[in-house]
Amino acid sequence: MLFRRAILSAAFLAGAILAANAETITVYTSQPQDQMAAVIAAFNKDYPDIKVELFRSGTTEVMAKLQAEQVAGKSPADVVLIADTVAMTQLKNDGRLYALNDLPTEGIAPEVIDKDKTYFGTKLITTGIVYNTNLVKTPPRSWNDLLVPDVAKRLIMPSPLYSGAAVIHLGTMLQQPEFGWTYFKTLADNGAVAGQGNGTVIEAVARGEKAYGIIIEYMALNAKAKGSPVDFVFPKEGVSTITQPVAILKGTDALEAAKTFVKWQLSRTAQEQAASQGYFPVLEGVAPPAGYPKPSTLKVLPADSNAMLRDDKKNKETFADLYGG
Repeated sequence: MLFRRAILSAAFLAGAILAANAETITVYTSQPQDQMAAVIAAFNKDYPDIKVELFRSGTTEVMAKLQAEQVAGKSPADVVLIADTVAMTQLKNDGRLYALNDLPTEGIAPEVIDKDKTYFGTKLITTGIVYNTNLVKTPPRSWNDLLVPDVAKRLIMPSPLYSGAAVIHLGTMLQQPEFGWTYFKTLADNGAVAGQGNGTVIEAVARGEKAYGIIIEYMALNAKAKGSPVDFVFPKEGVSTITQPVAILKGTDALEAAKTFVKWQLSRTAQEQAASQGYFPVLEGVAPPAGYPKPSTLKVLPADSNAMLRDDKKNKETFADLYGG
């Protein structure tokens, strides 16, 4: 009997220690819910004692929630994993991000890391053109192909009022002298419409409600791989890109667990999982998804993130005037 009690006591003590060591972090993210469920499951294989709770929405809503919580004086968020560097730069400029100078970044493309180490790109995501293969016999090859009235009136794009990727795409295109507001005004005049996020675009094009869409590549290529009648074009002028950066918010009460999550996001395990979900990885030596071009062959449109942040409010207001919202 004494031996049995000793075993039970030891088991209880071990459980108590485990519970004491367990930590919970809350991640605010714009990454799709099903993907994040897989990410958390993979993370917990390596770190079972860290529980990850989630708030998921478009980047704009994530930022609005953080802003409201800041005004209220407290946010449950420990980690943010959102689409674009413009929103991250806003958080950095507001002094809300930890600098993580001790994070190992060997093999990570330096251009996706903030120079002050407050946020770290986790993927490379491009925006191009999706089309319905049942409705389109001559695929577009250029951004300018979308301006043709018969094409524009069958085009849908994500709204920067909802999507962080759309913020970057709009800001990038506006900085190109050959596009600018003239490009978006012509699309609107010829009948193009805006949905919410990229999800609304792929749904509309896959169902044949729209023949063309402006969209991030992995949603289109994932849908194609699952049998949807869609295909994706990297336009000849180049693509806009986002890096889905991750960062830790100051005020977290689980700093070490949050660091562990951010560090894991840059690991080979996480990068290979990202590639399996259809993303270009940022870690050297990890292969891109099957059928994707090598990242080094992508023609990327130049972009100034600070200028985008400066013009963000004006850009969204002008877009809303053209497309509603």
